[in-house]
Amino acid sequence: MTRPMKVARQGGRRGMIFFFEQLFIGLSLGGIYAILALSLVVIYKSTGHVNLAQGEMAVFSTFLAWTLVHAGVPVWAAIPMTMVASFFGAIALERLVVRPFNGANDLVVVAVFVGLFLGIHSIVGAIWKYDVKPFPSAFPNGAVDLMGGLTIRIHTLGSLLTTFLVLAATWFFFKYTRTGLALRAVADNHQSSRLSGVNVSLMLALGWGLAAAIGAVAGVMIAPVTFLDPSIGLAPLIFALAGALLGGITSPFGAAFGGLIVGVLEAMISAYVPYGVEFRELLALGLILSVLLVKPAGLFGVVVTRRV
Repeated sequence: MTRPMKVARQGGRRGMIFFFEQLFIGLSLGGIYAILALSLVVIYKSTGHVNLAQGEMAVFSTFLAWTLVHAGVPVWAAIPMTMVASFFGAIALERLVVRPFNGANDLVVVAVFVGLFLGIHSIVGAIWKYDVKPFPSAFPNGAVDLMGGLTIRIHTLGSLLTTFLVLAATWFFFKYTRTGLALRAVADNHQSSRLSGVNVSLMLALGWGLAAAIGAVAGVMIAPVTFLDPSIGLAPLIFALAGALLGGITSPFGAAFGGLIVGVLEAMISAYVPYGVEFRELLALGLILSVLLVKPAGLFGVVVTRRV
């Protein structure tokens, strides 16, 4: 029996402290999944498709940030620089790779996204190789004693704060800016938006850019926890997709809430269930299948009907 399982089974004050430590860890992971789920929703609402390459796009952005940091750029300066580069890179990707297949059937679009996934993964491996690289945290080292023995890493608290700021900024953008309102209009109805004078083509490109910038934040938050290698994008994508489907793939903040739930469930199962660490991905897949079978629209999503 592992030490965490022994602590988890102890009652009293020590067991309670362990529970809250896992809760904060779960919320921190869930915050990263929430950010990535939000980026999935932004593209889904714009195109009606799930971008299977979203995790690999985040990995590419994270390696860009690592390159900047390795060249001597402070990590807090490297993050916004990476977000800007990811924004314009995703716009170019949408224009050159995705847009030519607009209007194609779903099978063709899925094949394009799978090809994009494999292509980005191969490019990352060719440029930065497949060895594991340490990635510095954007927050100071050390931990904070919150109350009576409850010790939380500063990176964990920083990730939670970052999640809140990203979600708040995204909410403000979609709620109070002209561009955000235009993106919402395009997501609801392309044809009506075009008749109202909205540049639908531009809005679709901006949606991809925004999703890539948001995904870059998720990448630089998770890399210090898992280390950096070309394969780190798949597992977070699966958990983020589970969160997006649970909260509602049509609801940005429902998806973010679902990401938080998935993160907490992952942490609790890893801590309290024997061999739970080995079955984390199975949890995500089980959630995806359960939601699709029981409530396909998710907790806060809207049921979309199509006339055929």
